[in-house]
Amino acid sequence: MAATSLSPVITSQALKALTNQTLPKTNDSSPTGSLKDCRNLTELRKLHCQIAKQGLIHRPSTVAKLISTCTALGTFESLVYAKNILNQFRYDNQNDGTLFMYNSLIRGYSSIGLGKEAIWVYLEMLSLGISPDKYTFPYLLSAYTKISATAEGFQVHGSVIKMGFQGDMFILNSLIHFYAECGEIVLGQKVFDEMIDRNVVSWTSLICGYARSGLAKEAVELFFEMVEEGTRPNSVTMVCVISACAKLRDLELGERVRGYISSLGVKVNTLMVNSLVDMYMKCGAFDTAKRLFDECEQKNLVVCNTIMSNYVHSGMVREALFILEAMLRQRLVPDRVTILSTISVSAQLGSIFLGKCCHAYVLRNGLEGWDSISNALIDMYMKCGKQEVAFAVFHHMANKTVVSWNSVMAGYIRNGDLSSAWEVFNNMPESDLVSWNTIISALVQESMFEQAIELFRTMQNKGIKADRVTMVSIASACGYLGALDLAKWIHAYIKMNKIPCDLRLSTALVDMFARCGDPSTAMKIFNNIEKRDVSAWTAAIGAMAMEGNGNQAIELFNKMLRQGVKPDGVVFVGLLTACSHGGLVEQGRDIFKSMTSVHKISPQIVHYGCMVDLLGRAGFLEEALDLIKLMPMEPNDVIWGSLLAACRMHRNLDMAGYATERMKELASDRTGIQVLLSNIYASAGKWTDVAKVRLQLKEKGARKVPGSSSIEVNGQIHEFTSGDESHPERMHIAAMLDEMHCRVEAAGHAPDLSNVLLNVDEEEKEYVLSRHSEKLAIAFGLISTDQGTPIRVVKNLRICSDCHSFAKLVSKTYNREIIVRDNNRFHFFQRGVCSCNDYW
Repeated sequence: MAATSLSPVITSQALKALTNQTLPKTNDSSPTGSLKDCRNLTELRKLHCQIAKQGLIHRPSTVAKLISTCTALGTFESLVYAKNILNQFRYDNQNDGTLFMYNSLIRGYSSIGLGKEAIWVYLEMLSLGISPDKYTFPYLLSAYTKISATAEGFQVHGSVIKMGFQGDMFILNSLIHFYAECGEIVLGQKVFDEMIDRNVVSWTSLICGYARSGLAKEAVELFFEMVEEGTRPNSVTMVCVISACAKLRDLELGERVRGYISSLGVKVNTLMVNSLVDMYMKCGAFDTAKRLFDECEQKNLVVCNTIMSNYVHSGMVREALFILEAMLRQRLVPDRVTILSTISVSAQLGSIFLGKCCHAYVLRNGLEGWDSISNALIDMYMKCGKQEVAFAVFHHMANKTVVSWNSVMAGYIRNGDLSSAWEVFNNMPESDLVSWNTIISALVQESMFEQAIELFRTMQNKGIKADRVTMVSIASACGYLGALDLAKWIHAYIKMNKIPCDLRLSTALVDMFARCGDPSTAMKIFNNIEKRDVSAWTAAIGAMAMEGNGNQAIELFNKMLRQGVKPDGVVFVGLLTACSHGGLVEQGRDIFKSMTSVHKISPQIVHYGCMVDLLGRAGFLEEALDLIKLMPMEPNDVIWGSLLAACRMHRNLDMAGYATERMKELASDRTGIQVLLSNIYASAGKWTDVAKVRLQLKEKGARKVPGSSSIEVNGQIHEFTSGDESHPERMHIAAMLDEMHCRVEAAGHAPDLSNVLLNVDEEEKEYVLSRHSEKLAIAFGLISTDQGTPIRVVKNLRICSDCHSFAKLVSKTYNREIIVRDNNRFHFFQRGVCSCNDYW
């Protein structure tokens, strides 16, 4: 029942097959025969005894054949046995052995990846005075390649030249392969360029080297150069160049390469089909890839794993399950790669049943020793909400890598348990960049921006270099803090450390500078983005919205459409917000209508909220209410809150009462709405109603969020609350406030006491008004910064009308630019004028 409910794709029988299958075991029994027929070490030992009994063991040719047969078996035990045969031959016959014997041993050790052992054999050979030949060096270079022994490889290259083998094509091909695999592609190219004659192996070694070094474009260009010179590629060449096209995600280029395969008549084998399937999948041509897969007559496990893993990475988990079921029907035994993909499918589907089936298979077949398998299980259990099981898997891991720790930490974060994630991070024996990026991103998501910045500084002190992912999170945190000096430092840090500024990071920087009140720099970064997606345009439109430049936001939107970028719902939120801040009612109406009529996007509740805000600010309260009544979805407390805010602005008590009743029906517990209603009653002098609302808030245990403003001076953020007297510079701030009030009153400012929502006398109201948090922050800015330096203030609530007119006159009186970012928008005050044109 559980299996069939999981998916129509994978059946109960298939899951049962997965649950019951085990990996095949090697059958060691086979008949004995001659040396060339030996298939395991047991048979070879028997033949060795027969040879010794017949007295043939002292012949060098016989010993050479024995050693060659041992190395051909390709196991560590057979290589040890071969070395013992050589040592015994040398001891019994007082003979150093032949070059062929040593070459066989070097080849054998190299073939199973024991590069160091191959080198020791080579050094032993040299110490005995046996000179290498043209067959020795390719085997030796293969050994050096497998252990990335670059320095030793340089020495071998020197020996090749000294011994006059620099014209041997086999050796030169081995050198190209060695340099390419060790990351010295320039040296590999040099060897290639100096070759008089080249064959397909020469070209293929270099092409594969470029592809593996991340130079996929150069690999493809070299392939076409090879074809133009008349060298016919083999299947290995084609696999390398197809893989390069896959890395480039260039479908057109991949099709062109495939066309060459057909025109050249290269036989398409399973390995090539595997590469083509992978290329098409990575280029998004899933139908073509599936057709190739279906047409493949010999579907082996590798091809199945390739298409399945690509489906998983693309989020097409149902299709991946189809492949898994087909594999099980064909009795293909899943390996480690298959299980990794299947565990990932379980995680994406949130299917604990399928995940447990995979876990059982892992335990039965001894795959739990693979770190990647255990890490995938941890991720799966975390995504399925089974944190205890995930931690149990982690606890039983013999080798807990940094990836394992990261998986546990990321799982806790995904499940909203930041404290446990933080504990894991602090207890990690070692951490990497992913660890830091994960925890910094989590802090930003939890709006712990200052902590994220502080952790980033700790990361720098530990010498860990940030990457694009780090800087996206830090730019986001900085943007929310509104700290322009920090924003400028972040931008400089990215340039100084040459961190690649991709589309995502560039978009984050545009948003950061916009939120920090520097739309000019935001637009400069935006204009330097070569290929912009809808997110980049949205960030730029948002920058104009924060500045209150609605017309420029609309122009950007029209430009985006002309460039063929399809808008989404998010960009309309920014656009309607810009219209609201700029008072562009008619344009806002047209844009809202165009969502359905032109762009076929159904407005969501957030878009209706923007329209209610736009109409409400402009005084079209009845139209706003009619729009709410016509909404296809039930209006939430945010919608009614927007209308309530407009009612306060335009002093419409009747409609405010109606909106309040609707919100009571929603049983909203948002403190902000109740406070707003209290403020509406206070503005109208209805102190009895004010008392009732505030009593209700008190009974709920809710508290009004106090107004606070922050200002960054010399890299340090200073925060003030209304009436704050705790700052170390409070005496100087108070003196500056008195001076400011005297000068702005002389310039014609009269306090707007309607902003004091307390039932106190006029004198007390005036004092309370004079100690609003933004005024304290501006006063501190005036005494702490040089003349001509802009004063930047971030406020958590909306700026009141009195502080707004006060800031205008301060900017004129003190000849200072003042930038205030409240919870709604930016206000740029210069020479007595605000950028919002008093439409706020």
